[in-house]
Parts: sequence; C-alpha cells; structure tokens
Amino acid sequence: MDRECVALLPRVCEVLAGSGKSLPDDTSLEKLLDWFTGLSETGGSLLEVCPCLLEFISTVIYNTASDPGVLSFTLRLTGLLAATEDSFMILQERSILRLVYDIQHWQEAGLWEDPCIRIGWIQGLRSMLQHPMALHFLVETDLTKPLLQLQTDTSLFVASAANQVLAHIVVFFQPVTSGGCNDLEKKEESEGRTRACIKEPVAMDTDIEHLALTMRTSPGYTAVTMAISEHLKESLVPKENGGLHQSLQSLKLLALLLAQARPPLRDMLLRTVSGSLEALVKTGRSQHTLPLMDVLLAANSCSNTDEHLPDQRVRGLLSSMLDTHKPSDLIHAAAAVLRRGHRDVVHTSKAVGILLLPLDITTGQTLLSTDTTAEQQRFPVAELLQSKTSCISTLCVCLTNTPQITLLPPDFLPCPPVLVVTTVLSLLSICGGHAPSSIDSSKACRNIIGCGKIQKCGLEALTALSTCPGAKDKMSEVFTVLIQYLHNPDSDPTVLQKSYQALVKWMGVCTDLSSMGDQVREDLLGVVKKRVCDMRWEVRDSTVEFLGRLAGLRVCPESAQEVSVSEALLGCSTTPLLVEALCDQESYVRASATSALAQTLARSWQQGAALTQEQTDIVSRLLDILSEDTEGFARRAVVQYFTTWFSSWSSNSPPSSSPTSSPLLMKCVCSVLSQGSSDLDWEVKVHTLQLAELLLDRALPGHRVTPTPSVTYLPHPYAVGSDQAYVPHTHTDQANGARDGGGVKSDQAGVLSSLVEQGVVSALLSGLVDCDRPVALNACRLLITLRDTICPLDTTAARVPCELQGRGWGREIRKVLEKKCNWRREVTDAAPNRWERMQRLDRPGEVDSEGGDVGREEGLGGGDDSVYVSVCEVLRCLGLDERLSVLTQSSDHVQNSPLSLLQDILTASDAHTHAHMQPGQEVIVDCY
Repeated sequence: MDRECVALLPRVCEVLAGSGKSLPDDTSLEKLLDWFTGLSETGGSLLEVCPCLLEFISTVIYNTASDPGVLSFTLRLTGLLAATEDSFMILQERSILRLVYDIQHWQEAGLWEDPCIRIGWIQGLRSMLQHPMALHFLVETDLTKPLLQLQTDTSLFVASAANQVLAHIVVFFQPVTSGGCNDLEKKEESEGRTRACIKEPVAMDTDIEHLALTMRTSPGYTAVTMAISEHLKESLVPKENGGLHQSLQSLKLLALLLAQARPPLRDMLLRTVSGSLEALVKTGRSQHTLPLMDVLLAANSCSNTDEHLPDQRVRGLLSSMLDTHKPSDLIHAAAAVLRRGHRDVVHTSKAVGILLLPLDITTGQTLLSTDTTAEQQRFPVAELLQSKTSCISTLCVCLTNTPQITLLPPDFLPCPPVLVVTTVLSLLSICGGHAPSSIDSSKACRNIIGCGKIQKCGLEALTALSTCPGAKDKMSEVFTVLIQYLHNPDSDPTVLQKSYQALVKWMGVCTDLSSMGDQVREDLLGVVKKRVCDMRWEVRDSTVEFLGRLAGLRVCPESAQEVSVSEALLGCSTTPLLVEALCDQESYVRASATSALAQTLARSWQQGAALTQEQTDIVSRLLDILSEDTEGFARRAVVQYFTTWFSSWSSNSPPSSSPTSSPLLMKCVCSVLSQGSSDLDWEVKVHTLQLAELLLDRALPGHRVTPTPSVTYLPHPYAVGSDQAYVPHTHTDQANGARDGGGVKSDQAGVLSSLVEQGVVSALLSGLVDCDRPVALNACRLLITLRDTICPLDTTAARVPCELQGRGWGREIRKVLEKKCNWRREVTDAAPNRWERMQRLDRPGEVDSEGGDVGREEGLGGGDDSVYVSVCEVLRCLGLDERLSVLTQSSDHVQNSPLSLLQDILTASDAHTHAHMQPGQEVIVDCY
C-alpha cells in the first residue's frame, strides 16, 4: 500500500466512523471496498497493514446512529477481513464477529428493516465463508436459519444474494470424489457457469481440495447441508398462495446447487427433494414451468453412468413436463429443452414435435406423422391458437426455435429440414395476406394476418434458415415471399429492414442466380426504386444499405468473370439511385448512400478502370458533402469512401507506380486530409488519420514500427484504432544501418517531401495537438513511425521543410516546441543552432543575403505569419515518446487512484463542517 494512503487512512476511518450523514458521492464507499478487495487478493493481512480498520469497525458497530450506507460498508468490510484465518481469529477475539452478524442487535436498533443493512450483512457473510473456521462460526451461531428466511425477502436483491450465499456454502465445502459427470469437460463447463452466477469477491490461495477433504467428516457441514436440503424439500411445494414466492426462490436455489454439485451431494439433494419435485409437477402451476425445467435439466445434464434411482426419477419428471395438458406450459417446457442444449433422443425429439405442432396446425403443412406423441396434443394446442394473444406468443416461440431444430441430427426430426423452411414461408405468406388457397381459413390464420411481431420473428427465422440442409431448393419461393413483403404498402420499416437482411443472406448462399426468373428480377428492381423514395427515412436508409450489401456480394456465372450480385441482378440501375440518395434530407441516408457507392465502385477501382464522367461527378458531390454537410455521419462516410478508394488502388498497383497515375484520386486525398483533419467531429478526424496511415504505408513499404517487449503502452479504453500494444522505436546503429541499407526508397528526402505535399505531415501534426485523445494518440503513433523510419540523423531528409502557420494547430505546435526546446532563446544565439538549421531551407524570397530568416526575431511563437521548419527536427523535438506514454493512460489516470479517493472523502467531510456551506449545496469531488 502506498505510504501516503497509509497516512491518510486513519483520518478517513475517523471521518466515516463519526459520520451521521451520507457522503456527497454515494459511490465512494463502493470504491473504497473495491480497493480493499484488490489489496486482499494480493495476499497479506489488511489488519497488519491498516490496524486502524479494527478500531473503525469496533466504533461503527456500536454507533447505531451511523449512516446506513457506512454501516453496510462496515458489515461487508468485516467479512472481507475475516476471509483469512488470521484476521478471523483477531476479529473473533475482539467479539466483533458475533456482534456484526447478530441480527437481533440490528433489529433492536431499528436498522434491520433497511435493505441496505440486510444486503451488507449477507455480502459480508459471503466474503467470510472461505475457510473451515468461518463455516464453524456459521454453524455455531445458527446463521443458516436467517439466511433461509432472507431467501424470501421483499427486496429482490436481498433474496437473490441470500440464494447465492446458500449455494456457495453447500458447493464450496462439498467433498471431492473421484466420481463425476459423464464428461470432464461438461463438469468444468458447469463449474464455470456456477462461478459466473456466484461471484466470488475474494480470491483465496487456500487449497480447495484439501479444504473439502478436511470438511468431509465435518458435522458442521453435514448439518448445514441437511438443513438447506430439508428446507428445500418443505418449501418447494407451496402450501398456500403466499408460499408461491418461496417456492420459486427454492427452485432457483436448487438449480444453482445442481449445476455444480458433484455426485455424492447431487444424489443426496435429489433423493431429498425428488418427492417434492413430483408433487410440484402434478400441481401444474404455470409459474413453475420455467424454473422447474431449469432444475430438471440441470439435474439431468450431469447424470452418472450408473442408472441411479434419482436419475430415473428426474427423467420421468422431465417426460411428465413434456406431457402436460396445458399447451402454453408445454410450449415453454419444450423450448427450455432446446435452449439448454439438452440432447437425448427421447426428450429432444418430443420437444421438437411440440414446437413444430403449432406451425403444422396454422399452415396446414404436414410436419408430424400421426403416430408421434405430439399429435396427442393437437386439439389442446389448436384451442390455444384460437386466442389472438396466445396464438402470437406461441408462434413466436416456435419460430425462434426453428433454426436450431433444422440443425439437429436426422434421428431427432419428424420431417426433412427443408419442410420447416416451407412452413416458415407459408406462415409469412399468411401474415402478409397472401395465404395459399389450399390453407384453411382458420381462426389461427385470421389471428396473425398483418401481425408485425410474427412477421419479424418469421423473417429472423428465415434469415437463419438459409444455411439449413436443402435450403437452396427453396430459393425461388424465398425470393417471391420476400419481394411480396417489400411491395406491401403496410409493411413496417423494421419488417422491411429484416426483409432486406433475409434477401442478402439468401443471395449470399445462392451459387446460381439463374434460379431467379426475369419476373423476380424486374419485381426486385421495381420495389427498390419505389422504396428508395419512401416517405419514411428508415425505409430509404434500409434500401440504400441493401444496395450496398448486394454490391459487396460476389458471384461467378458460368463462362464469365466474377461480378457483384447487384450487377448481375439489377445491372447498372443502382448507381443513379445511390447518387440521388446523396441529396437526401436525412443524414443517415446520405451516409448509407456514400458507403453503398464505395461498395458498388470497389470492383472497378480494384481493376484500375478509368473513371467515368458519372464517377467524377460523384467525387465532386462527396467533396461538397465533406466541406458543407452539417451532420457528422455523412462526413465520416465520405472520408471512408476515399480511404476505400485509395486502399483499392494501392493494393492493385505496384509500389513503384507513381501516385500521379491517378491524379484525381491524389488530388482528392490531399483535399480530404486537409478538410478532415480540421473537422469538428472527432470520428471524422480518426478516419482521416486512417487515410494518412495508408499513405504512409504506401510511401514506406515494409517499414512499419513493430512492438518489442521492452516497454509496453497499454491501449486506452476509448481508442478507435487497433488494440495492439504499441512500443516506440529506439534508435540503434543496427536499426539505422538497416534503414539506410535498403527497403525504403533511397531518396528519403523525396519521400518525405511527397508526404508533406500530400498533406500527411500537416494532418498528423494537427492531430497530435487535438483535444480528442483518440485522435492525438493515433497521430502520435504515426508520427513516431515516420520519425524512426525516415528521419535518422545526418541525411538529406533533414532539410525537408513543412509549414507551421501562426494560427490553429500550427500555433499549438510552435508553443510545444518553445516549451520543449526553449527555441525562443536559441534564435538569439549567434552560433549555428537548431533554429538556424531549420530555417536555412530552399525557400526563394524567404532567406536574406546573409542566410538569416526574415521572421527570425519573432521566434516560433511570434505573430501570425507562417514559418517553415525541418520536419525531422520537429519530430525529434516534440517529445513524441513522452507524449505517447501520457496519451495511452486513461483520461482520469490522475484521479483514478486510491489516494485521490481518500482525499475526496476527507475534502467532502471538511466541506460539510464549514459554517458557510448552505443546506443542499453541492460538494464537488473528483472521485474516480
């Protein structure tokens, strides 16, 4: 622990112990406890390092007038300290533990009614229960009984926490045996799930196996386990309406236990509660269906290889749940079987039949044979579908499970998977008002006509079904139904969006577009032209996105080269639609149109085709958007458009080719770098830096700086770029020799001059002093790459100049240079110095006859005039490595510390004691 924190902690404890009011920042205590938790995880005793904590706890627990938040914090802190045996004994010797966990003490003080106190009591107990002494204390003080009572607390948080503690007690101290589940991986997965459910606030170095073996014969553990299992047995079946909540909580606890219990414990639990579970299944309460299925599936998922009686009874109960006469419960029970990934032929096949039955009834498709057990439920399910609300909810559950059903082994299915696709298409047709004449106009059909909820679920299912076996045989029918949805004037914008998504997914798996007839192609083109002019901007946006995604899909027709799906289906009709969308009044649509154009033209860029007049006009329009559009979405898309264009050209052009081979592209790139780097939107600037990075890659092939294990800068949490750790390059003779020797163009000055002319250097320097950290961080990394790759000492590149203006980012760079290198003083020195080296550059009319600069007396920071400086010299003097180390830290790295937290608590306390503070006046703290 930091020495300053150790010095401040006693004062903080004194403030908290004497506080009768809550702190201004109600998260301060949580953060303080997080800090203590982190210290305890590193090992050692907190009481040894911070003896003041013992006095603090003793003071607070006797002062019932303390703030409930401070009392709750103290309860949790006590449990955290007692998690180690040494601290536990100290606390027990001072009689602190008995008082802290004495419920009567808090009840007499009138504090137990506050949920804050109860949750602190439970969480403290949970933290403490990490060793046998803590379990002995639990048994000795009979704390199991109040925990079981809190399981039905009126506060859901308290009740859930009580369940977690009860599960932790039984599971953590259970014996270790050689027996286990059918599969070790399944056991480890189960343990991982339980650890995720039961959060462990303290990580102990205790040998868990040794601990469990020690407790195997412990009468205390046996007593606790028996008490909990007997409680479960008695409370699972509600004796009256008031016992329903307790029954549900007991089911949740039982599911937690069975998820990780090993065979001896698991078998004992099942023997104890199997009778209650049978009674619960017979009661048939709908509220019990899902939690009861969780229990049964957890018990059945880790069965022993030996056919134990409990396992047979569990399987029997599972079968009973899938034979219930309540169709709504039946559907949910079947869905639970698939959701939990349960796999056995009997139960999974039965669940599949139950979930397909409503679809069979509604569409008239024969999904089930007459001898299946699901057929016995046909009449009650048909009755259920007569109610509109029940019909919609039931069909949604069934549709959601259809993709998973089609991927099951054939032995589990009552019909071919492709028939499920046909059924979903029929259901969608009925919903869209296009029911085939062969389908009976039943009440169920009338219930779902025009139902948006069914349409959305059905389209999502259809999208996922594109990969099911035999799906390609249904291509034509799928396209017909989806185009009908797109034509439907009553379709909701979300339904249209999902229809487009389904079309893209199915076209992606279509290897032969000839299966789409000419009529389907004409219909698709007509509906796209219609929807791109829709009154609703969401529809226009979805349509434009659809066109872009189609352009990104590639097919290879017979005896032809690869083309985009958009070109194969719609020809050249899409580009004019997208160009028109660039003028849409909604910025989202303009952005989507820009992205779609980039996807549409990417193929021609990769082939190096000459630009058409239409493409040239598009470029002009996009540059106008970048300079004039008031919304950031469209401007971001424009920068990404040119980034994609340059990337496509660069990847298909040899490194030796000159940028002048594509003059319009390079002219646009320079303009984008200039405008994008000065944009007000930080994401536009980040995308601009990505374009600058591509230009650097092109100019310096194979010489990107790579991370080394020496010094690592952690990525900050808001970085837009790569998460890869970046390490600044260090100058070495070997590295310099390698750079001088080859790889980089021999004319380093020419390369650097080109980067200056293109605006890359200006964009990077502008980004370096940007107020948005992601921008500054990316710019700093790229500048270090440029410095270490092309600016070694004593080369011709040292004389390459760039302009620093007297305003904006240029002025900020000049300020940094003055601060770092004291250049204003240097410019007055007579001897040749850095300033003179930077000023003695080839700039006609800028240097006097004696070699002095006309603006020399003003220095770098004076006036508004521009100055020309050596790029390499600037890069060496900006302190880029130091700047990078600062930028990679989080924005609150100064305040995000325990010391700042302690100081904030003290500051807030001092402010409350000042006489001039008005009631209710806010106290500003910088607590992290």
